[in-house]
Amino acid sequence: MKKALILGLVAFAMGSFVAYGDIIPTLSSVTGSSPNFTWNYTANVTVDETVNTGNYFTIYDFSAIMPTTTTQPAGWTFSTALLGPTASTVNPTDNPNLWNLTWTYSGAAIPGAAALGTFSAVSSTDQLKQGQFTAQATRSGAPAGTVIDNIGNVSVPVPESTSLLPLIGVCAAALYFGPRLRRQRA
Repeated sequence: MKKALILGLVAFAMGSFVAYGDIIPTLSSVTGSSPNFTWNYTANVTVDETVNTGNYFTIYDFSAIMPTTTTQPAGWTFSTALLGPTASTVNPTDNPNLWNLTWTYSGAAIPGAAALGTFSAVSSTDQLKQGQFTAQATRSGAPAGTVIDNIGNVSVPVPESTSLLPLIGVCAAALYFGPRLRRQRA
């Protein structure tokens, strides 16, 4: 009885640790200096998964300013959107005012476990916060060919304060014109 209980607990514990990772991007470094900081992400595909043409990963809420300078390994295409793309089985937090970064694969199948390379985008800040990513890969184990979606956390830049520029302009005008208006009244 005791042996059966222990074996049952071990089986339950092992089942609890099964994870489906698919494509997992991780922030590896932030390099450069103001106003051009390069955010470098490394991505991996996990065991029992394959990256096929059309599979992708998205890093959400990367920047208030659309990144125009990016790098990616051969076979990957970069795109941006204010919303998504998001697979139907995951539900990330997605601010419609911040740009999402998506890299989509179009090449020969990459079986896991494998490093996919370094993916980079430029931002005007090196300050980071916790963000989210989603990804879609293809199962290579049973049932083979099943599209698997995943979601996780990844570091992203703190949004640039471009929305504060009008407020800063009003404050600067008040500081400049305020004393002059007071002198005219006196």
